[in-house]
Amino acid sequence: MPKKPKIKIESWVIPPPKRKRGRKRTKKRYFTEDTDAAIKEYLASSFQPERDHIFASRIYYPFYKLAENLIHTFKFYYTEVDNLEDLKHEVICFFIEKLDYFKPEKGSKAFSYFSIVGKNYLILNNNNNYKKKKQKADLKAADEDDGVLRSLGRDQRKKDIKNFIDYFTEYVDKHMFILFKKEKDRRVCDSINILFKRRENLEIFNKKALYIYIREMTEVDTPVITKVTKILKKLYKKLHNEYIDTGYVKI
Repeated sequence: MPKKPKIKIESWVIPPPKRKRGRKRTKKRYFTEDTDAAIKEYLASSFQPERDHIFASRIYYPFYKLAENLIHTFKFYYTEVDNLEDLKHEVICFFIEKLDYFKPEKGSKAFSYFSIVGKNYLILNNNNNYKKKKQKADLKAADEDDGVLRSLGRDQRKKDIKNFIDYFTEYVDKHMFILFKKEKDRRVCDSINILFKRRENLEIFNKKALYIYIREMTEVDTPVITKVTKILKKLYKKLHNEYIDTGYVKI
């Protein structure tokens, strides 16, 4: 077999692209099909110089733009680094740490995966630095900043919860017969899962009223509902942690 060519890469740290002056052009996609292909090639290779070359030539720029867009879209400006370029570099380093955790064969899209893990990293980083600032800054000004942050993040949190619950209900549908051996337990589980799927149309939010509603649907006693609910609650927490770490749930 012919030997693989040795590719000398001094460093994957490439300076940010310079902006060209002139008339404004149509916005181009930075995370393309080639980016997805490059990430698959990167993961399939065990030859480090080849990995470095793929990253530097085809993955670095999409990661740089994704980090930049996450920072500016969600106003992640509470940082300990000297400038935002350093923060972008930190996010890119985090993306590199997560590259080997990404599993394209599971059907997850690279853009979605790295958007979620990157946003979660920045939320944690931003919140920690905000707390430090609040200890030192004028309380009134800090509280005003806090209100702005909560407002900006509210819509994105709703979207993340919706995406996760879609994963959760699909998981429960597939594994219901493994999770619950008894037929009446499965009836309760299925009823709860239906409520999750129809959550946007529900007008009942009182816990007691929901129990009555499920009991009428399943014709089982409250202790059975409580038992099934506890199992689903533990599963919910487990899968949610998986979603936070990886950006998807393995169905």
